Amino acid sequence: MRLKVGFVLRSCLVIGAFLSLVVLWSFLSPKPSEDNPFAKREDSLLPKGDLVDQFKPVVPWPHVEGVEVDLNSIRLKQGRGNNPEIPNQNQAIQQQYVTFKPHSNTYTSPTLKKDILGNFEPKELEAFGVPGEAGKPFVLGPDYKEAVQASIKEYGFNMVASDMISLDRTVNDLRHEECKHWHYDDRLLTSSVIIVFHNEGWSTLMRTVHSVIKRTPRRYLAEIVMIDDFSNKVHLKERLEEYIKQWNGLVKLFRNEKREGLIQARSIGAQKATTGQVLIYLDAHCEVSVNWYAPLVAPISKDRTICTVPLIDYIDGNEYTMEAQQGGDEDGLARGAWDWSLLWKRVPLSDREKAKRKYTTEPYRSPAMAGGLFAIERDYFFEFGSAVVSCYLCHVPVLGIFTDSRDGRNYVRVVEVWWDEYKDYFYASRPETLTLAYGDISDLKRFREEHRCKSFQWFMEEIAYDIPMHYPLPPKNVEWGEIRGFETSYCIDSMGHTNGGTPEIGPCHRMGGNQLFRINEANQLMQYDQCITRGADSSAIIITHCDMNQHTEWKYFKDLHRFTHMPTGKCLDRSDLLHKVFIADCDNSKTTQKWEMNNIVAV
Repeated sequence: MRLKVGFVLRSCLVIGAFLSLVVLWSFLSPKPSEDNPFAKREDSLLPKGDLVDQFKPVVPWPHVEGVEVDLNSIRLKQGRGNNPEIPNQNQAIQQQYVTFKPHSNTYTSPTLKKDILGNFEPKELEAFGVPGEAGKPFVLGPDYKEAVQASIKEYGFNMVASDMISLDRTVNDLRHEECKHWHYDDRLLTSSVIIVFHNEGWSTLMRTVHSVIKRTPRRYLAEIVMIDDFSNKVHLKERLEEYIKQWNGLVKLFRNEKREGLIQARSIGAQKATTGQVLIYLDAHCEVSVNWYAPLVAPISKDRTICTVPLIDYIDGNEYTMEAQQGGDEDGLARGAWDWSLLWKRVPLSDREKAKRKYTTEPYRSPAMAGGLFAIERDYFFEFGSAVVSCYLCHVPVLGIFTDSRDGRNYVRVVEVWWDEYKDYFYASRPETLTLAYGDISDLKRFREEHRCKSFQWFMEEIAYDIPMHYPLPPKNVEWGEIRGFETSYCIDSMGHTNGGTPEIGPCHRMGGNQLFRINEANQLMQYDQCITRGADSSAIIITHCDMNQHTEWKYFKDLHRFTHMPTGKCLDRSDLLHKVFIADCDNSKTTQKWEMNNIVAV
């Protein structure tokens, strides 16, 4: 068979081109001794210094295992997601999943050995030094009176006394004796301690920092993150920046460019805290006590979905004494709670919770927390974002409701997202918030839906079952608003007095607060959880705490502009000149016995 010459030539050209490419590739390929940008680098090639010596966790970041829920599929199914034909770039890289089961890191539960000192207890007592040691009262003489009053007005504390007390002072150990004999697995997670401050006094702020460094095992303290929420005090500028340099980067300072407020500033702190595995939030004027770290972090080291709250004892802001927190059961233990106006409360530890524990000092569940001091696993914090309130409802074992904000909008957002039909009880206690604009809550509602959260009815029956025993569900309101003298500019004002204090008459300011009252179907004349009632004097009236069946003694006759005290048959009266409120024999001719209740809209 004869081949055509053209075909042979074309074949030779193709083979020659292929061999040329092979030779060229061999010259361009890196030799074994050359640097390969894709090869694994040896440790010797890594830069030396801080990067090598940087803080390392005691245990690895936990691997999370749980039931996976494809959030994108849910959104697409309900018509809320992106176009499935043009997937979002983030979706193409990694699907969004929710995982809420405990991490797989094994951690041994703490054990109590009553005859052996706990393994995290200090081996030696702290040395005593200058005044204020061990929480003993530090009393200044009369020569300091004016300076003390000025400092209290400026900072809220007696800074004159504080500045004379050591930043490293000892504290008196207020713990139950049993606390000293708990033994903890030393594979605790590391922590970033976050402290938010605004125009804080120097010594109270730095004593907080000093106490954390002094009483926290160094292997677990990853960093202290200080968030300056737009302070303008001179001592919080260059002086602070220079002072924290002594800790060689352990204490980090970040400044907000505008006033953010406590809640937002704490969220910023979480973003800045990148080293620790747990976020611990502390107030800017507190002192941690002996062996504070292990009991707070151990539950989280075992189960990442737990949030822990410490027992918060009391430091007197004038003499700087230390006292155990008040209230609670016979051991001083209490659960966080709220009344139906969402004011922070504490209720004694119930028999139901005690039955779950073997020892007095074991951790226990709490349906609420004040929100000032707490610990939570860092990644878990960001999984929940701003919806920390949802923890119990969304299959999480410890944590209830934040009640830390004085802004009514935050309260309304909580009840609108989570409280279901129970929100009516909040509005019964805080009627002025009914028309309050609280912003967009669609993301929070979607969060609740996608995480298959339980109802608030479940929460009240299973977790917060004891709150109605102490703070019964409020009756519906008949009237609410300011109680204004008829056709005058004077209103009844509690002046912030509670538990036996005396209301007064003051100029109406239309801002609610101490001038906001309500009268309900149970005939209680109330302000928050306080009732107006007759005092020891036959004519005086006082404001005091009341339960649902207490002080049911008032009728408001709107057409007559009259409040009648039913047990005595007398009428509510006033003296605008003396700023007094009292009850007196009813007299239709007295204008001082005429009143009107005007609704107030919260702003």
